Amino acid sequence: MDMAQYLAAATFVDSGAPQVIAFAGQATQGASDADVAILKLYAAVRDGIIYDPYVSLSDPENFRASSVLARGRGFCIGKSALLAAGARVIGVPSRVGYADVRNHLTSRRLYEMVKTDTFIWHSYTELYLGGRWVKATPAFDLALCERANIKPLDFDGRTDSLFQPFDPAGRRHMEYLRDRGTFADVPFDVIQAEFIAAYPALMSSQGLTGDFHAEAVAQTMTEKQPAK
Repeated sequence: MDMAQYLAAATFVDSGAPQVIAFAGQATQGASDADVAILKLYAAVRDGIIYDPYVSLSDPENFRASSVLARGRGFCIGKSALLAAGARVIGVPSRVGYADVRNHLTSRRLYEMVKTDTFIWHSYTELYLGGRWVKATPAFDLALCERANIKPLDFDGRTDSLFQPFDPAGRRHMEYLRDRGTFADVPFDVIQAEFIAAYPALMSSQGLTGDFHAEAVAQTMTEKQPAK
């Protein structure tokens, strides 16, 4: 396997961007080794960058690590690109992966726009640690999980951390449907074509506006109300 491509700066996993280099250095400051550093970096991306799918999915900047970092918010693809970029900065090979999922944490307005509970190209990051590839998903930040009463997705650096299959009450939260594989960089053109086919109304707009956190929490609380 050519590991060089998983350490090199790319178009979207732009680990050579000065702000990404500074972010990775600050996030991992004081780490005793690479294993500790990657856990600190994961936490910095998961919780320091607000999860927000209310962005234009046709704008490539929302898929680029440095742009997501600058905005302080992003959806799963951009946040995974940032984790991958930060990992490359500290010398950990990384790549971005994707899967289709059902029952993704969402809001009523987003659901009405996409007309489905299946979300394609949900992103995670793969990190080469201890001689093997391990999956990590930094999408949902701690503040959102706490407000929605969803267990935050932890990562221990040794086992795959993809998505929460159940909420704390044991109810199914997310279901894995299809693994789309891993890439050295975000396959932006492929994702765009599939998003246009799957979500025409959403892709023809500039994205939704508003407070996704508040709307998603309200939707989650409504769904958990007992039937009368």
